Amino acid sequence: MTHAQADAQIASATFQVRFHGRGGQGVVTAAEMLSVAAFLDGRYSQAFPSFGSERTGAPVVSYCRISEREIRTRAPIDAPDALIVQDATLVHQVDLFAGIREDGFILVNTSQSFDDLGLGDLAERFHPDHLLTVPATEIALRHLGRPLPNAVLLGGFAVMTGVVTIDSVVAAIEERFHGAVAQGNAAAAQEAAALVAEERLARASSD
Repeated sequence: MTHAQADAQIASATFQVRFHGRGGQGVVTAAEMLSVAAFLDGRYSQAFPSFGSERTGAPVVSYCRISEREIRTRAPIDAPDALIVQDATLVHQVDLFAGIREDGFILVNTSQSFDDLGLGDLAERFHPDHLLTVPATEIALRHLGRPLPNAVLLGGFAVMTGVVTIDSVVAAIEERFHGAVAQGNAAAAQEAAALVAEERLARASSD
């Protein structure tokens, strides 16, 4: 899907994103920052978590909707257009991929490939450009000194989908955080964006 096609999809229907991670990884904050980024891009948006435990290490789910029109529903997202998986250890523990559209996007925090993760059969059903992995925890450690992948993945998501701009993601990060934490998260998100852009270019060149 090109950026223009992503814009057309948003214009015709609400774009829905589901986040999966563990408590302590900023899953809820990630959805909130994506919602702010979409708002800064001039769209309606909403973000909210699922109900349940958010204790450190426990699985956590959060949601974000983006639309050109006012959003009235607050129901959980059962058929997401995109999945952002902040912890790859969840891929075989819970049904992360339930309901994902076959023209949807999947972004996973890992340095492994989908085949390495045991997801080769799933990957065969999707366009290659709609499936990406980003070593978000490693990038976060370099920029923040802490294993917080949420902002990093939003940078990759922006370039992967074109649903929001990287400039708005950075602005949302800077609105949420301050000082060195904001700078580190922004730099990490931009590194992930550049990594995804390079990956997409390499794939295009090999086609």
